[in-house]
Amino acid sequence: MSDTLNLVYDSIDKANSDKSASTRRQFVAGTAATLGSLGFLSLADDAEAQEGDSIKHILDVAATAEVLATIVNTIGHVRGLGRDRVTRRNIKAAAREELVHYRVLRSLGGEALATRIWVPDAVFANRSNFLNTIAVGDQIFINAYLIATKRFGNLGNGKFAAVASEFMGVEAVHRALARQSLGQLGNDRVFIKFAQKERAPGAANRGQPGFTDIDGAVRQAMAAGFGFGTRGARPGRFFDFFKVNQRTPTDPDLNTFRPQG
Repeated sequence: MSDTLNLVYDSIDKANSDKSASTRRQFVAGTAATLGSLGFLSLADDAEAQEGDSIKHILDVAATAEVLATIVNTIGHVRGLGRDRVTRRNIKAAAREELVHYRVLRSLGGEALATRIWVPDAVFANRSNFLNTIAVGDQIFINAYLIATKRFGNLGNGKFAAVASEFMGVEAVHRALARQSLGQLGNDRVFIKFAQKERAPGAANRGQPGFTDIDGAVRQAMAAGFGFGTRGARPGRFFDFFKVNQRTPTDPDLNTFRPQG
């Protein structure tokens, strides 16, 4: 990494350390139907890979995804939707991790397409909806970061490819923990899913294909009712990222605050 990036990461470390010191998605057919109403079950995205995706565009889409993830995890935590102690702590940690991801992406040149996000009311209606949204959303992010890893590698940028894979690994953990809290098998992937159809038992979006171009992440989120700077297709409300992240929690056991790639 360049000296400039290391200075940026040092400032991120300090911000998280300071925050630490001061703070020291029943899954049943009904839930599946609700998530179906969010659009997670009906989407089919088989677009061909866009070989022309630039590094900047990938970073911008990733930063936008992390804005969305920070908002959803933070608000879910604030509203107590994790419920049990372990799930609450996992959501708390995930919220901070997504915020750190956003800051790192910004340091690499990414700019969010929007920071005012429309979130469907159904996401926060109950614990099952919230945890299922997390599980489905994190699979979208996994898919996006796998696309980024492949694209960066094909461009000969090994550092960025490694960083994208470091992001993807964390999103896979988030998905696994959300599934476990829903009473499903969290450790269910023999290989991390790319653009194949979702086949995980109990998944709210079972049968939904993934995507092969980075904009698929935005398309799938919008089809589920989220809006980026504009109202989404489903009843909901706007959340301002820069206001929400003032309430983003942290956990004293978080570590590895910078990518090494």
